[in-house]
Amino acid sequence: MLRELHINNLAVIEDARVELGDGLNCITGQTGAGKSLFIGAFEVLLGMRSAGDLLRDGAAEGRVSGVFELNDPDMIEQVNATADLSLDPAHAPEELLITRKLFASGRTSVSVNGQPATLGMLARLGELLVDVHGQHDHQYLLKPHNQLVMLDRFAECEPLRKRFGSLHRELHELRQRRAELEASATLRRQQLELYEFQAEEIDAVEPTVGEYAELDARYRVLSNLERIKRESGQAYSVMYESEGSVAERMQVVVGLLGELSELDGELAPIVEDLRGALAQVQDASFSLSRYASRLDLDPAEIEEVEDRLNALNRLIQKYGSAAGGSVDDVLAYRDQIGEEIAKLRSQSDDLASIEDQLAPLEAQLNEVGGQLSAARQAAADKLCPAVEAQLGELGMADAKLAVSFETLAQGGALATGFDEVELLIATNPGQSPKPLRRIASGGELSRVMLALKSILAQSDRISVLVFDEIDANIGGRMGTVIGGKLRALAQHHQVLCITHLPQIAAYAGHHLKLLKNVDAGRARTEVHVLLDKQRIDELAEMLAGKSKSATTRKQARELLSLAEKN
Repeated sequence: MLRELHINNLAVIEDARVELGDGLNCITGQTGAGKSLFIGAFEVLLGMRSAGDLLRDGAAEGRVSGVFELNDPDMIEQVNATADLSLDPAHAPEELLITRKLFASGRTSVSVNGQPATLGMLARLGELLVDVHGQHDHQYLLKPHNQLVMLDRFAECEPLRKRFGSLHRELHELRQRRAELEASATLRRQQLELYEFQAEEIDAVEPTVGEYAELDARYRVLSNLERIKRESGQAYSVMYESEGSVAERMQVVVGLLGELSELDGELAPIVEDLRGALAQVQDASFSLSRYASRLDLDPAEIEEVEDRLNALNRLIQKYGSAAGGSVDDVLAYRDQIGEEIAKLRSQSDDLASIEDQLAPLEAQLNEVGGQLSAARQAAADKLCPAVEAQLGELGMADAKLAVSFETLAQGGALATGFDEVELLIATNPGQSPKPLRRIASGGELSRVMLALKSILAQSDRISVLVFDEIDANIGGRMGTVIGGKLRALAQHHQVLCITHLPQIAAYAGHHLKLLKNVDAGRARTEVHVLLDKQRIDELAEMLAGKSKSATTRKQARELLSLAEKN
């Protein structure tokens, strides 16, 4: 509910703070006192109209603020999502402060609970919180989408609608995924064939870590085998076998110094070192001899090593990391394309899996959509005569209401089902039904909305309903009927009604009067809460104008008494 409305520097209202009650709030006042401005303030506050023409003359800044009390957890969640707030649905009621400032430059600013907000956010909040009847371009129930929501609530088929929406979303995502996979199928197949060819080429060679270095070393030996064998043989001959070899000469030296060491003991360590060196030369010579004896040239081995090196070099050139690549780079690339191959094959499997899922999902969507459409048709059959009966009581006995259904094909279904609906009405005999949004008369439209709201009261979640022009072109007897319906509606909503009829105002639980005064040549409107005698005086004045009397006051008391009994 709207607990408080604060209007500052808006046209004839300089500063007004209006406290509103739950139930039915009626606003009365003389023509020109600013009752239409009261509605305008709502529309400015909730982004339903521009504000540039409403700023009070001479004021640099104006402001409209509204304090809402949110009691419904679902409503709190919707407000959070709309305005990016973090109100706690578990701790209802929560308070929502909306402020819109107007500046002489034409600029406006919006804040919600102290946080900056956009006009788009404000308008969406307005649709959630308040339904204004009278300025029909902005009314919630005039939009076909909202009429469908209303019909679903009346039919109590919202679970079906949510189930359909979930299936529709899942089906849409699968179809989108299928389209993406089909669009890329040729490229994916080409890429897979390339990767598979490259993988087969690498796997055919079977490279291993460290293999290249071993092969390269072996190839250097095999390609220089004759030279190695010849020169290692020459070295052996010089060291040991030939006349005057290194070993032979060292033996001579060791023998000579050995005799001298018997004469001078200081030579003994030198002799021992030379004997060790001689032993090492002899051992090295024998090792060299054995090495040379094993060197046999095998043409088949050198060809095999050369072929293997060539195969590895081809892989390195194709799949190594640019210049200076290695077998390790090739193996890393093989791992990489292995992952790509698995991914591409998986995507092909995904496409087959999607095809398998689509048919049963489409069948479920058709089944739920059919149930949803049937529930809506049945609800429409109940709703129309119920609203027509209400309209008959509201002086529109000839009005006929219908619900137009347009069934969409499964491929064109919306997330809300296979149905597009719109409320149609014929207000006079012989007329063909036309969309509700095309009703020209504000009074007729307000009465239609009152009839709809009376039927839908418990299923409609909008908390604040505002009625303007609802008493247009009707008399006192009909005013009593409308007053009773407004009071009944106020059992489920907070209702604000601007009226000229005392028969309607008598039903208010909270009566406000707008009073315009002229001070120093400037008009100023004030808002007064009427109680007891003040209220009787206001109803009497509404009955007889300024010439109210004891008789009209008695009539006013009778109106209040009648309203209390109904």
